[in-house]
Amino acid sequence: MPATVLAFCNQKGGVGKTTTVFHLAAALSRHGLKVLAIDMDPQGNLSTILTGEPIHPGDAGIADVLSDRSDATLTDIIGPGIWPGVDLAATIPDAETLAAVRDELVLAGAGREHRLRDAVDSVRANYDIVLIDCPPSLDQLTINALVAADQVVIVSQSALFSANGLDRLRRTIDAVRRSYHPDLTLRGVIINLHEAQTIAGQEQLDEIAAHAEIIGYPIPKAVVIKDASEAQRSLEDWGTARARSLATIFSDITIALIGENNGTPAKA
Repeated sequence: MPATVLAFCNQKGGVGKTTTVFHLAAALSRHGLKVLAIDMDPQGNLSTILTGEPIHPGDAGIADVLSDRSDATLTDIIGPGIWPGVDLAATIPDAETLAAVRDELVLAGAGREHRLRDAVDSVRANYDIVLIDCPPSLDQLTINALVAADQVVIVSQSALFSANGLDRLRRTIDAVRRSYHPDLTLRGVIINLHEAQTIAGQEQLDEIAAHAEIIGYPIPKAVVIKDASEAQRSLEDWGTARARSLATIFSDITIALIGENNGTPAKA
């Protein structure tokens, strides 16, 4: 069965989207699934923390796959991640090549929105799930990710400005569905950096839940989540009781994401 392709989106930065994708990749690996992570953010943060091999400026990356100026395929650029069963299609940090390709796509002709989808279709039979980390913007890179995806997962804080931005993102999803990809669905929202002890946090959580499905339990605001990702370690490997408790939340979200499409995950 070909992989389910999930695009993780929010046009607002600072919501912990990349860190969430990182820890979900770890959870999927522990469940024994074959994962491909695609870094579509020009900042390349997911590539920096998830790569199992050194990345250097000048290496081929996802920008080369999307550009008319390169013959690179997705197979050419995929490398190992830091966990068994996790592969990475990287953005090359500091090279600004993906930002240049984003501008190239603005001027490109017919078919520009399908470039990532065509690339993913060539390898999706090799994986159980594909995770696309989108940039914090609604540009041609994000549109390519949405066209390539089966489902969209919004990563949002339970905060006013994050919640307000969901309507704009949903309009973009609807536009992509109408114009390019009628089968695209909104899977739901992962709540990150949640502050359950605040009145505002609970109010915004209720507001989001009224308009979209919340996937799993909200992920609390916890320094260890970011610290573990920056150290290239899973929460299970971090070793503290707090980290292991948080790892359970990511595992539950993973089961919610893949249960309907891939069956019951294998035991780690």
